[in-house]
Amino acid sequence: MPQFYLTKERLVELQEEVKNLKTEGRKATADRLKKAKDYGDLSENSEYSEAKEEQDRLERRIFELEEMLKNVSIIEKPVDKTEVTVGATIKVMKGDKETLYNIVGSNETKPEEGKISNESPLGMAFLGKKVGDTVKIGTPGGEVLYKIVSIE
Repeated sequence: MPQFYLTKERLVELQEEVKNLKTEGRKATADRLKKAKDYGDLSENSEYSEAKEEQDRLERRIFELEEMLKNVSIIEKPVDKTEVTVGATIKVMKGDKETLYNIVGSNETKPEEGKISNESPLGMAFLGKKVGDTVKIGTPGGEVLYKIVSIE
């Protein structure tokens, strides 16, 4: 079973989402199904079909979240700052441009905020590296070099 890396904050958000889906989400879906049944013949009832599809999506999301929450590793800021690990914030140089990246789990990725997944090609390439190491990443435009300046 895969391990899911989450911050404490994201863990709480997902636990709240499951709670809301199981209570409010299921109630709203049940109400919608009940109303749709009142329209009559279920074989030609588009409202009922849509409500059933919504119910399937809701139950699938609940199942996915519960399975994820069974295999969570909480991301802590690394104590040992000699090597890039999940949870580390790293400063890298790409040419003459300096960038900060935070290595996070795949469920918290926000590239626009510098949060990259430990499962992404860039994130995987950084893992295990040390300050001063150079990382080569193959891109459609050719190889790109990143030099690790610091690990926080």
